[in-house]
Amino acid sequence: MSIARLLAVVLMSLGATLARAESLVLLTENLAPFNMSSNGSNFAKDDAVKGISADTLRLVCERAGVECQMILRFPWDRVYQQALKDTGYGLFSAARTPEREALFKWVGPIASNDWVLLGRADTPISVNSLQDAAKYRIGGYKGDAISQHLIDRGLAVETSLRDNENVKKLEKGQIDLWVTADPSGSYMARQEGLSDIKVVHRFHTADLFLALNKDTPDDLVRKLQTALDALRAEGALEKVRASY
Repeated sequence: MSIARLLAVVLMSLGATLARAESLVLLTENLAPFNMSSNGSNFAKDDAVKGISADTLRLVCERAGVECQMILRFPWDRVYQQALKDTGYGLFSAARTPEREALFKWVGPIASNDWVLLGRADTPISVNSLQDAAKYRIGGYKGDAISQHLIDRGLAVETSLRDNENVKKLEKGQIDLWVTADPSGSYMARQEGLSDIKVVHRFHTADLFLALNKDTPDDLVRKLQTALDALRAEGALEKVRASY
């Protein structure tokens, strides 16, 4: 092999290595059907993390040539704070709220989720606005954007460290309404054995994003967004959603 040919091979190999040199740690929690551990535990890594958002981001990272490690941990507030503080980390599936906008760099949307108040199927409660709901006992998830949305508007929300605790509270009549998302909240309720549940009030549709630490290079953010947009145009994201 000539020196020129050898040099070309080395450069090609080096280019491939550099293309994969960018890496991210993507943190998440159990939020079925978007992100969840394969065995239902509160810790999982890489292939043991599944769901609509997890599978979508695997395709995005592969298309973009970025090495992405996925770690699922509990609770949400812990992984949120780590992504907020540590360079090289990201968080999914995150709601892109005005309060969070400047705290992260964003890739998405990777999925969408409705914000709702859920009640037991036999509840007589009927509300037309969040203010109508203020007189009821509302349960929520600590650190969650949906619960915070109500708190910011002056509603009292009894937050739990584990969101599935709200299913039990609702079932036992300890709360009247559960502020959560749909379909994820309904999915969780079924997993916890409560199928007799209904949407009492639907008040927002939220797109879900990958939130990256604000020190993530802009070129890397653009590379991931371009890959996501291409996959969406090709119909690949719809196939992922349909599989769940």
